[in-house]
Amino acid sequence: MEQLMDIIFSLSLGIRYVAIYTNGKLISSVRQELQNTSSSESDKYEELIVNPTLLKLVTQRGNIDCGGAEFVLVRYGNFYEFVKPFRDGHVSIGIQLNENPLNIISSIEESLQKFK
Repeated sequence: MEQLMDIIFSLSLGIRYVAIYTNGKLISSVRQELQNTSSSESDKYEELIVNPTLLKLVTQRGNIDCGGAEFVLVRYGNFYEFVKPFRDGHVSIGIQLNENPLNIISSIEESLQKFK
């Protein structure tokens, strides 16, 4: 999974954080030169509790009559957070505010397809 993280970081300097949670294991990394980063403890609980819950809620709603759900995009005060189901878990990617996340999501999804 470290290789996938490296590939995702290489897609854009606007990618500030990558976390992959699969098979009960969480790995994450943050671009070191950034400001306004959240604490690693806060990030851990976001990946273990918040993001899986968001995905469950959105997926269940999407499956009723919306044609499913592909991903969740959250706009926090300091960054965007892209969260997508991946390998019985999820991938979570923090994106700088000066980057349009919709411009890089297709590249992220192509990278994830290579590791399915």
